[in-house]
Amino acid sequence: MIFDMHIHMFPDFLAGKALSGIGETSHVPPVTKATLSDTRGKLKEWGISCAAVMNIATRPEQQTNINNWAAEIQDAFFYCFGSVHPDAPDAVEELWRIRDLGLYGVKLHPEYQRFFVDDKKAYPIYDALQELGLPVTIHAGWDPVSPNVVRTPPKALAKIARDFPRMTIIAAHMGGMKRSDEAEDYLIGMENIYLDTSMSYLIVDPEQAKRMILHHGPERVLYASDCPWSLPLEQIHYLERLGLPDRMMEDICWNNARRLLGLDEISGQICLGTKRRIFR
Repeated sequence: MIFDMHIHMFPDFLAGKALSGIGETSHVPPVTKATLSDTRGKLKEWGISCAAVMNIATRPEQQTNINNWAAEIQDAFFYCFGSVHPDAPDAVEELWRIRDLGLYGVKLHPEYQRFFVDDKKAYPIYDALQELGLPVTIHAGWDPVSPNVVRTPPKALAKIARDFPRMTIIAAHMGGMKRSDEAEDYLIGMENIYLDTSMSYLIVDPEQAKRMILHHGPERVLYASDCPWSLPLEQIHYLERLGLPDRMMEDICWNNARRLLGLDEISGQICLGTKRRIFR
């Protein structure tokens, strides 16, 4: 059973344009068409049982439509994270609406949203997230859209984790794209931080990845691919090569995500998409 905690897709009418733009920036060819049907089919073909869809409001005016779409497509296979933009005057109110829509968390991407993760303007968002109990996935480290500026260095993310100890942070890309040493120095062992493994087969030395997982605690590591920008199968094979005990692999690939998102399991076969935690 594999729960991919970091994938991307788009409404059908936007998918082609989005892939073209991001692909041109990143110089990485997509492995799906990033539409609902193609993504579902490819992921199932690759053995993925469930997936968390990461949505990003790159402009303040996008957040309402993005979150509405996320709620519409959510089912027993796709579990959606909404998004808010720090420059939106109603960002905090939108977080409450995300909770009420039944979405499972929030995605922030400081590089695309053009804010530094420790900018005080984002603090009301973080405060609301910890009050609502919504986990937040944050792109950490370098990104090709902003090659000369890193807006979420692991050291700054560690400060946010300390300032908001009840906020659950999922630090994408093993805590920092192309910043593995800094992630290991500052994030490992922090209790309110999860590491997602997205793209780690491309960016993290296997020996370092294994050391980070064991020292951080495998119960706070989540299998993730960042599909369509990397191949889920390659990410699975990379983790298998680390030589972790089977129980740890089961936790990383399935149990941790299910527990974090408050899901139930039916006969060990499928995800249950009809219930979620409601925080008051």
